[in-house]
Amino acid sequence: MSTRYAALLRGINVSGHRRVPMAELRELLGELGHEGVATHLQSGNAAFRSASEDEGALAAELERAIEDRFGFPVDCLVRSAAYLAAVADACPFPAATLEGRQLHVTYFDRAVEAARFAPLDAEDFLPEEFRLGDRALYLYAPDGLGRSKLAVALGRPAVTRGLVATSRNWNTVLKLVEMTRD
Repeated sequence: MSTRYAALLRGINVSGHRRVPMAELRELLGELGHEGVATHLQSGNAAFRSASEDEGALAAELERAIEDRFGFPVDCLVRSAAYLAAVADACPFPAATLEGRQLHVTYFDRAVEAARFAPLDAEDFLPEEFRLGDRALYLYAPDGLGRSKLAVALGRPAVTRGLVATSRNWNTVLKLVEMTRD
């Protein structure tokens, strides 16, 4: 029995830095014994099938393999198809009525307490909003991420210290669900 997963790599292929070609990522995942490997975009999204049921172990294995192959560390999160679908289904915003660039999900390596975000005064950022989910944060940014003051505040070290986090726009969230579907 095997499970479908998505690997979410953080901070690669940005402005020509920390290059991880997707063809090489697919090859690397295959060398690690995973099957049905596919990638999406150049920003570090891969789907694969594995007999392992340990997301943390899969992520650590991929991190070691990437550093060995490419010579630099890359934080990776691995999430099951069921988890990815549950995150999409639990979206607290009206996703079907929004553009993909207006809605984002930040995936975390572990559950995050709401107290971490308490210093942020939500009123200061309206109409932008965020909601916490299961190891995820949903961000509604009507003018897109590039203009989002809330995204900047949410990414400050005081908020993210000690977390591994990586964000995807809603179009990519849905594509990952599709890629990991049986």
